[in-house]
Amino acid sequence: MSLKVGAHVSIAGGVDNAVANQVEVGGNCGQIFTHSPQVWQDPGIGDEEAERFREGTERDLEGPWVIHTSYLVNLCTPKEGLREKSLDSMQKEVDAADKLGIPYVNVHLGAHTGAGVEGGLDNAASVIDDVDVPDGVTILIESDAGAGTKLGGEFEHLAGIVDRTDTDIDVCVDTAHAFAAGYDLSTPEAVDQTIGEFDDVVGLEHLEYVHLNDSKHECGTNKDEHAHIGEGHIGEAGMERFLNHPDLADVPLALETPTEDGKSFAWNIERVRELRRD
Repeated sequence: MSLKVGAHVSIAGGVDNAVANQVEVGGNCGQIFTHSPQVWQDPGIGDEEAERFREGTERDLEGPWVIHTSYLVNLCTPKEGLREKSLDSMQKEVDAADKLGIPYVNVHLGAHTGAGVEGGLDNAASVIDDVDVPDGVTILIESDAGAGTKLGGEFEHLAGIVDRTDTDIDVCVDTAHAFAAGYDLSTPEAVDQTIGEFDDVVGLEHLEYVHLNDSKHECGTNKDEHAHIGEGHIGEAGMERFLNHPDLADVPLALETPTEDGKSFAWNIERVRELRRD
């Protein structure tokens, strides 16, 4: 079993700085934004910057990077203007991934805002199939905490989008989101049951990345607030089983844990290594 674990790190000063930032916190894989997630923006990555990123990744890291798209992207929207902006943003992100040698682009399904679950999933599939995805890049749909009309909180939503697209897409599960959406991960038995349900509904062959986060809120609350590994409502027993589940041994992990209480990414990555038995 090869442990691939890292964090969502900054690209301040240039995307190539993400490599050193990842090494500094003890990670060997991880996640980045290509720009501020709060705006519509071209990643604008230069050729030399991209080359330094690729060379640094090959030299210093082991597992794969993943790009997280802008929070403004809404694949499920029935609004044509927002659909076009989302499509344009997705195209820029997959092109950036290709330039950087990053194999995954992670995106939330978004909210259907009245289109309904089926309509929202149809809308999302339509956007994805209009993206010209470069060879070697895969779009990952992230599980959601399930509030309001947001889709992705149910495994059936993830399976529904995988089934609808002509594009080969896969899935990223966020442990805090899944827990908030009602999938218990707080005991070894609950972890086994939830992973078994995911396999039955979506298929473990589609699980390509995990956002590993504990939760500050109880299971099923739909509240998305991350906690340090083993110190939230998922807790140490649940996290330990998740990290040692045989079906998840080689799935890369990106942490989005908080920086508070004197603990940052480095503390959480070390905690993961302590809980993992290789």
